Amino acid sequence: MANKRVLITGAAGFLGSHLCDRFIKEGYDVIGMDNLITGDIKNIEHLFKLKEFEFYHHDVSKFIHVSGPLDYILHFASPASPIDYLKIPIQTLKVSSLGTHNCLGLALSKKARMLVASTSEVYGDPLVHPQTEEYWGNVNPIGPRGVYDEAKRFQEAITMAYHTFHHLETRIVRIFNTYGPRMRLNDGRALPAFIGQALRGEDLTVFGDGSQTRSFCYVADLVEGIYRLLMSDHEQPVNIGNPDEISLKDFAEEIIKLTGTSQKIIYKSLPTDDPKQRQPDITKAAEILGWQPTVNRAEGLKITYDYFKSLPPEELYKLPKKFIKAT
Repeated sequence: MANKRVLITGAAGFLGSHLCDRFIKEGYDVIGMDNLITGDIKNIEHLFKLKEFEFYHHDVSKFIHVSGPLDYILHFASPASPIDYLKIPIQTLKVSSLGTHNCLGLALSKKARMLVASTSEVYGDPLVHPQTEEYWGNVNPIGPRGVYDEAKRFQEAITMAYHTFHHLETRIVRIFNTYGPRMRLNDGRALPAFIGQALRGEDLTVFGDGSQTRSFCYVADLVEGIYRLLMSDHEQPVNIGNPDEISLKDFAEEIIKLTGTSQKIIYKSLPTDDPKQRQPDITKAAEILGWQPTVNRAEGLKITYDYFKSLPPEELYKLPKKFIKAT
């Protein structure tokens, strides 16, 4: 009997590559798709020798063709860090609108179940804390972050439209801050930014007064939650994240202690619409999926720090990618 087949878009990205590993481990044939605009082929090159894996270098914002049957589609193609989506706002909007539409059409034609990667950013700068799935959010659609926040909100809307109108089997995961090996040091998010600065002997930059909070989930825990959601019967959005909340000032101090750097924390002005609080309510994930995070932050940070330390020295000083402007 042939293996079940899964298409994972954004396969060369941080989360996409870990999902490829998980589904191959579970006995699936995996088709990875990525245009490599923010992904890195190094994240999946270890899979190229496997007969269960094939790679399509393709932009999901354009028509998608995959030969043969598909059982599942996981749509993880999207810039996910401010340094990316502020530089390529149009591509960011396209991948979650046109790209999601294309994936949904493919899922419909293949009779495949589709899971889309949404984000805690659909809650914007929240007025409800912690954030439950019933909260509709506080988002500025025309602010600098709107290209990402509203793209993901539209992605959820069109996914539910395909579910209700076409009766397509769909799942929506709202991902909170995640970390682990294969993150990019220069992607602009707090954790890799702090560790990269510590490894380079630079002061750690905290934006605002550092009182804004985040909740960090280790990647293996996140992948487990995503897998359980895909295999469940739950069709509404589900938060997957670690509710262990910490201020960015305290988090920077944790990184200083972990890395042993003698550098200090410096403060810069807070970016526009930067959320002040971020903490998932994971009641639904616990009740419906039997899921909760198992890796504590100290353990996960140690693994992640060891990964960053193992990178070639040139990676520490690698500049962010230069993007081609889209229309």
